Amino acid sequence: MPDPLSPFRNSLLPVGVRSLAPHANPVTCVLAGRGGSLRLDRGDLYVEGEILLVRPGTVHAVVLPERGADVLYLSGMVFPFEDPLAQPLRGGLGKLAQDALGGGADAIAALRACLAARAYLPSSVTRAVEAIYADPMRRMSQTELAVRLGRERTQALRCFKAATGQVFREFKLWSALQYAAEQMRDGALVRTAAMDAGFADTAHLSRAFRRLFGLTPSAAIAGLDLTPSVDRDLRITPLM
Repeated sequence: MPDPLSPFRNSLLPVGVRSLAPHANPVTCVLAGRGGSLRLDRGDLYVEGEILLVRPGTVHAVVLPERGADVLYLSGMVFPFEDPLAQPLRGGLGKLAQDALGGGADAIAALRACLAARAYLPSSVTRAVEAIYADPMRRMSQTELAVRLGRERTQALRCFKAATGQVFREFKLWSALQYAAEQMRDGALVRTAAMDAGFADTAHLSRAFRRLFGLTPSAAIAGLDLTPSVDRDLRITPLM
């Protein structure tokens, strides 16, 4: 589900397990418990709440309520708070997050606009992002990125990270995982999704999936069969 004002794709993932293994989400995400509070634990720090905005890049485990949770990954959005792990969303922000979890592009754009001012995104970076999304199997090289951005290689990599919030290699991996998850959601076998997304094999995909999502591909597929959340009238949205 693309944001109409952004080239970045957002991913809505229903989770049916009671816990997520230690992982570091690569992008800012909204994590909402289904029918109860959830707890993020980093070992020396924990945060509890019904709806949390989670800082990217910090390894943490999650304990979920009995019915699981819903996760909305907001690619390309800078985490707007000082909190080292997560910020509970309440009141108006909580309502915006609930609407965004319904999967509507307008609601997601409204949440983004409220959480953080849009950073300047050079048109050359926008075109590079769109090219990566268009062909996840090919894995754009650093040299091609430099040519697209019209910069020396190291400068191009720095520019890409400043504009997207992710290092180039991580962005390509995350985009491939999003594509593989979408393929599995549409019924593809894990090994087929892995090959189509440019992974060496199913083991490679599974390792990356667990490191960034905190669960296995099979557990993620099972979560897609969850019934809509009564609390938010959630409609399961394709991972795009």
